[in-house]
Amino acid sequence: MPAATIPSDIEIAQAAEIEPIEKIAAEIGLQDGDFDCYGRYIAKLSPEKCRSLARSEKGRGKLILVTAMSPTPAGEGKTTTCVGLADSLRALGQNTMLCLREPSLGPCFGMKGGAAGGGYSQVLPMEEINLHFTGDFHAIGLANNLLSAAIDNHIHFGNELGIDPRRITWPRVVDMNDRALRGLVVGMGGVSNSVPREDSFQITVASEVMACFCLCDDLVDLKRRIGNIVIGHGYDRQPICARDLKVDGAMAALLKDAIRPNLVQTMEHTPTLIHGGPFANIAHGANSIIATRAAMQLADYVVTEAGFGSDLGAEKFMNIVCRKAGFSPDVVVMVATLRALKMHGGVAKSDLGSENLPALSKGLDNLKRHIENVHSFGVPVVVTLNRFDQDTAAEVTLAKEECARLGVDLVESRVWQEGSGGGGELAETVIEVIGNIPPAFRYLYPDDLPLWRKVETIARKIYGARDLEADKRVRKKFRDLDEEGYGQLPICMAKTQYSFSSDPKLLGAPSQFDLTVRDVRLAAGAEFVVVYCGEIMTMPGLPRVPSAEKIDVDDDGRITGLF
Repeated sequence: MPAATIPSDIEIAQAAEIEPIEKIAAEIGLQDGDFDCYGRYIAKLSPEKCRSLARSEKGRGKLILVTAMSPTPAGEGKTTTCVGLADSLRALGQNTMLCLREPSLGPCFGMKGGAAGGGYSQVLPMEEINLHFTGDFHAIGLANNLLSAAIDNHIHFGNELGIDPRRITWPRVVDMNDRALRGLVVGMGGVSNSVPREDSFQITVASEVMACFCLCDDLVDLKRRIGNIVIGHGYDRQPICARDLKVDGAMAALLKDAIRPNLVQTMEHTPTLIHGGPFANIAHGANSIIATRAAMQLADYVVTEAGFGSDLGAEKFMNIVCRKAGFSPDVVVMVATLRALKMHGGVAKSDLGSENLPALSKGLDNLKRHIENVHSFGVPVVVTLNRFDQDTAAEVTLAKEECARLGVDLVESRVWQEGSGGGGELAETVIEVIGNIPPAFRYLYPDDLPLWRKVETIARKIYGARDLEADKRVRKKFRDLDEEGYGQLPICMAKTQYSFSSDPKLLGAPSQFDLTVRDVRLAAGAEFVVVYCGEIMTMPGLPRVPSAEKIDVDDDGRITGLF
């Protein structure tokens, strides 16, 4: 098909037929009272239904985790593969549901794109999902910033808790890429405007409130976690929590509706829960436990994704989400493209359309390490090759031969172009692997390993690093956290998604490098420890030409230019 005739994602989505959400809900056994409609095509599950599903003894569906090789500007298509695989399983007659993260507005208006899939494997209504959706992120941002406001208000009115303004670690958030907010001074303008101090903004998806939201069991557990959030330290060096400021209840009240999973559908009407949305490079990168747990009680197969490559999203899914939730994947689907593999082999983006077997062979080392990473958790792997028209038969053969040597299946996928019709072989392979290769799931490290040793384990076993680099200040923070009783928590690594190292330009499968640990922060509410590696940004910036310049709405309210 000539490039000029290929419709955009939004044009494909707007031409699709969409069923009333009541029909989709009925297909998974939901009745009146189990959900509330947000318009004709979106619903939220009721708190009562979520609780009953969590307590159900029915049994769990098989969990399929979709991850990827290290991402490149050439793209991999992980979310598109998730949607296509779920549709393909359903086309085979399997009772299937899909669980995805909610999109952040920052990337939508920046450069990354949305999180509703692409081509003929999308979730609908695409525009609403990518723009505001049901307002969950706004509620999370408001809860975060209520705590920020309470901190400065408390200091303004006498500071009874003795909060040291120099040791406040709680940032404000906004769900937009805005580099000007990375560092600022608040409280300027005189005594009526509180005490001047340094502050910062993060993007909402990096907020600890988001992590608490996605890792909690229910509203009661969410309120407990919010109360445990450490906002900084007092003049006596003792930690101060959100509970001490007496706003944990109000923060939870802002989230009482957001905590309910959102029900939508794919273009082929596969029921889909979209809920929560932490990034995987600066947060833990998975949709809410509440949504996944509900789907596993409503369906026989559940497809979900972990952000970016297996070194980030999948590693955190295994070590953080599975620890908190008590479930684990039955199989992992690893998404790769020949274009991305050639980039990891040293080919420039402009030259990816040409066959290059030596570069592909070199780039396959990146895929090989990701496969080994997943195997280290005792979970079987299926590799899916997201096909592009310019991929050559010789390149596909080489990739299949290399995967065969590693003992894994490589299955071609054309779900972007064909929807479920392009993912039938992938779906059949996934069912076969689940039926024949039982997982022997294991964590990468035990709870009682000291925090620094946990970071070493991830760096060496997952990234291929030789050693860690950190100054005395950072190493002391690790020791202090161990001594304060937080050593049993898992690690949430914050680093570039483009490389196994902390250097985004170090592609392929590097080894014998030292991983730079720049800082560490306790997330007591989320119940993990965030480790910052290299120059990772928790507030992205917009590109020179942001996607926002292409987005518009016509006189009838029809959105255009959104991917």
